[in-house]
Amino acid sequence: MTGTQMVHVPYKGSALAVTDLMGGQVQIMFDNAPTSLPFVKSGKLTALAVTGTQRMSALPNVPTMEEAGLPGFVTGSWFGLFAPAGTPREIVAKVSDAVMAAMRRPEFREQLVNAGAEHGPKPAAEFQSFALAEKVRWEKVVKAAGVSVNE
Repeated sequence: MTGTQMVHVPYKGSALAVTDLMGGQVQIMFDNAPTSLPFVKSGKLTALAVTGTQRMSALPNVPTMEEAGLPGFVTGSWFGLFAPAGTPREIVAKVSDAVMAAMRRPEFREQLVNAGAEHGPKPAAEFQSFALAEKVRWEKVVKAAGVSVNE
């Protein structure tokens, strides 16, 4: 997108990568808000931009990638609750209803927003459609970039 050349440094999780970023062993990283947000708020890390379509409420002064000059650079992270294939629909519905109820509680929503989560929960069927669409989206990106399993 910009022609920038970087060396990918694989880490087993964000915690070690954030530690190396703060220690100067790496110069930049893309990370999920829940891991980096406390360090940004404490001044130990500087957030350059966010990859969503709008600014984060937890970091209102940090521009989106588009605002920073990279139109079309939009992505995001998400968390999902999965069950084994073949789990009875009534069990999926019961768990989905319980999760939706918990996530609608104001104190829980506040904790999510403070951790950098911007969007609310999705019912099981809607989440399944979303996850499948994400799979298709990223398959296209990987194919267009010519990335192979060995890279």
